[in-house]
Amino acid sequence: MAVTAQMTGLASELAEKSPEDRRMVIRRSTMIALIAFLTLIDLFGSQALLPTLVETYGVTPAAMGFAVNASTIGMALASLVVAVFARRIDRKRGIWVCLALLSIPTMLLAQQPDLTTFTLLRVAQGVFMSAAFTLTLTYLSEECSLTAIGGAMAAYITGNVASNLFGRLLASELAGNLGLAESFYGFAILNLTGALIAYLYIGARDNHGHAATDGTSVIEAWLDHLKNSKLVAMVGIGFILLFVFVATFTYANFILAQAPFALPQTMIGLVYFVFVPAILTTPLAAASVKRFGARASFDVGIILSAVGLLLLLTHVLSLFLLGLALVGAGLFFAQSVATGYVGRTTTHDHAAANGLYLASYYLGGIAGAYVIGQVFEAQGWAVAIWSLVALTVLAWALSLKMGR
Repeated sequence: MAVTAQMTGLASELAEKSPEDRRMVIRRSTMIALIAFLTLIDLFGSQALLPTLVETYGVTPAAMGFAVNASTIGMALASLVVAVFARRIDRKRGIWVCLALLSIPTMLLAQQPDLTTFTLLRVAQGVFMSAAFTLTLTYLSEECSLTAIGGAMAAYITGNVASNLFGRLLASELAGNLGLAESFYGFAILNLTGALIAYLYIGARDNHGHAATDGTSVIEAWLDHLKNSKLVAMVGIGFILLFVFVATFTYANFILAQAPFALPQTMIGLVYFVFVPAILTTPLAAASVKRFGARASFDVGIILSAVGLLLLLTHVLSLFLLGLALVGAGLFFAQSVATGYVGRTTTHDHAAANGLYLASYYLGGIAGAYVIGQVFEAQGWAVAIWSLVALTVLAWALSLKMGR
């Protein structure tokens, strides 16, 4: 289903290609989506286990929400570190090695360590996930033409969306039917599968190995990028997008697990079929940007997200699930537009630009888990939701910097 959606989103690009080139575009998009899926499945799958983890470790929802999302701390740090050393990192080797190493902390989480160790292992997972993620985005920026990068980014974000759905489903089913440890072992196997795919797919003939530079250091590149008001706006938007996403889908688990919904763990996993619309709509972002422009396309995603957030104030399960579906579809659509726009708004040192954007993006995730966790426990769900709505308005204001 995800592959079919990617092909639909890339129709405009395929129409301009020869038959041989069309096969290349389809093959590239499919492999990009698979690598994205297997890179980020650990990030999202564990969020579906939050009620079970709270019970297992005997801690508050806010404490476990922070621990589970601590992976974004490692992701923020790694995105900057990779940007520093990206010029000397072989793209292919870096991606598959990071995915292979990711399986180690994933397996160790199955041993159910104390909360501090659990948090540190999540940070370690984030380091390897982010390194693979950043190198893949840099690879796409370097390998794809300006017209093709939107489709490539859409395929990558589609894999990201799919990891949200199937990662949560897999985690809930394994934990509910076999046990908590088995869910982490399952993720470790998927990490190794991703490493194998990256090793086989990213061939040496496609790999620059070293990015071309103009002799500037990465610090100079960052300072230069920070003079770009459009990129700075994207950095702020990235922070807000993951802040809202992590906060919503972390603490919605607890709302679903308590009255009036009172859903069991396996049913909470099935709830995440709400990501299906996002899988179908996210690949359309590239075509939307081409036809309507980046700002109009981004605003559609933000409006959908805001409407979805307001529906989360209801106690009717069907409306609550509709709200989650709109939040997921809207935020991922907006993320696809913003991520692709980062690549188009910079003309040099894409690794440095991606590092800035992703560092802010991931910091937004851990900030959302912590800040909204405190608001949720002290003020309740309604205040938390209205806070997130206010942030979507701020994201819309920042999007005014975007152009066609």
